[in-house]
Amino acid sequence: MANHKSAMKRIRQTARRTARIKAHRSRLRSQVKTFRAAANSGSKEEVGKLLGPTISMVDRAVQKGVFHRNKGNRLKASLTLAANRATAS
Repeated sequence: MANHKSAMKRIRQTARRTARIKAHRSRLRSQVKTFRAAANSGSKEEVGKLLGPTISMVDRAVQKGVFHRNKGNRLKASLTLAANRATAS
């Protein structure tokens, strides 16, 4: 247990930050899973409808510090590739 007032505050801050990041990450992973399911099913209109909001969520997560910038870019590239494959066939 922390003995200093500042250490106790850091523990509280870390707990709040961890909860916030977990919520963002969970929401984003659910959205990506929904998008990938639509892409695998071959539903072109569903993929087109979900791609924009999903990429927007990734950008927001990077901006909030949930993911590193490079991970966000990798994820967006893989989602775009999946969307292109789904709409091409």
